[in-house]
Amino acid sequence: MLTLRPALESDLPYLLALRRQTMDAHLASSGLPADDAAHLTRICYHWEDARVVLLDGAPAGLLKSYRGPSAWHVVQLQVAPEYQGQGLGARLLRQVLTQADAAGLPTQLDVLKTNPARRLYERLGFRIVADTGVEYHMERAAGCDAGQ
Repeated sequence: MLTLRPALESDLPYLLALRRQTMDAHLASSGLPADDAAHLTRICYHWEDARVVLLDGAPAGLLKSYRGPSAWHVVQLQVAPEYQGQGLGARLLRQVLTQADAAGLPTQLDVLKTNPARRLYERLGFRIVADTGVEYHMERAAGCDAGQ
């Protein structure tokens, strides 16, 4: 069973380990810092929107998303390596996309150019709308039915 619960301060060691497992290689290949301080800064960014993903009660990842005035934003989506490739990321994103569609809003996210998660986002209807040099800013229009 898939559930989400608000992140707690006691989750910080798990979230730091998760971020290291899922992001270190991508950050290094992009020339970005991957030290604990940089990771903790990112983990704490939009902390109030952080949800720990539980699969059958066990931590399996992190989802941070929120509704802004003109779009839904996916700040972070990280799936623990042992759960990757099983459709969990798509299930989590579809939850956000359902809310965005109901509100008639697009959904936006940023992805490092070196991160293969970009393929998942494209399958779900996201398109590149800007290139910052290191990452792509992607957007999915409300009501887009790609990958659903």
